[in-house]
Amino acid sequence: MRGEVKKIIEAIGDIFIGHEDVIRKVLAVALVNGNILFEDYPGLGKTLLAKAFAKILGLKFKRIQFTPDLLPADIIGTKVWKPEKGAFEVVKGPIFTNILLADEINRAPPKTQSALLEAMEERQVTIEGETFKLERPFFIIATQNPLELEGTYPLPEAQLDRFLVRLNIGYPRNEEDELEILKARLRWGKDDPTSDISPIISREDFIRMQEEVERGVIIHDDILRYIVRLVRRIREDERIEAGPSPRGGLALMKLAKANAFIEGRSYVIPDDVKYFAVEALAHRIVLKPEYSLERGIAEEIIREVLEEVPVPKDIRY
Repeated sequence: MRGEVKKIIEAIGDIFIGHEDVIRKVLAVALVNGNILFEDYPGLGKTLLAKAFAKILGLKFKRIQFTPDLLPADIIGTKVWKPEKGAFEVVKGPIFTNILLADEINRAPPKTQSALLEAMEERQVTIEGETFKLERPFFIIATQNPLELEGTYPLPEAQLDRFLVRLNIGYPRNEEDELEILKARLRWGKDDPTSDISPIISREDFIRMQEEVERGVIIHDDILRYIVRLVRRIREDERIEAGPSPRGGLALMKLAKANAFIEGRSYVIPDDVKYFAVEALAHRIVLKPEYSLERGIAEEIIREVLEEVPVPKDIRY
């Protein structure tokens, strides 16, 4: 399936220009059905990236603009009385899709944010006591602006922990990439070219790719021990109030397997773990009050630990 992976990355790269590293990481998260939190400035193409992924992978896509007056029923749905039938009928909300873009998720109050928790963890929703399974695959791509805090509701730690990774896109790397974005807009003749995209693979093909990551990629016990040592060493740092839970280690293991698959390997190497360590663990760290206002401390701690913890050698599969 290496050929399909390469085609997917190239096709998305034609739309979402200059960020192949971000594309690879989003694909890895999607391959393990993980949820993504984009914490970045407006106008960097997060919505375009999400829509392009859905189209190219042959998946259904829906977007919710989170606002202070958004209700849980606006996300998951509700039951409506139908007089002609003499019964209540379920009206499903936009969460019934494959990829859900939760735009500016921190603009909705905690009660509305929490409507996503069951779907993020168990891939199901409960509408007035009745439970509905969500169609495979299902994952959420959420966004929030790290600068604009007025009128927002910070995500609680329990919800942050449901996101497999927290990613940043950042500005275009150089002048040529930014120039290519302008030229691409002229070629498209419109702001959103995703309506012209044809799928590279089908939903069923993508599910098979996910199953290959789960069952076909092996990981050595020494690398599992390496992940455990990284997580435990982070927890011991004196600047940290609470470190990553075992869920953080599980996230790192899943992402390492997905990255190996993208690289065309059926086995994990330590570099697969290192590649995702910051994105998988930084948002699971609670800093002590004296460090909490300094940006980038959590990421710095993880990079320091990666330098300190010995990398397993002579791994034989």
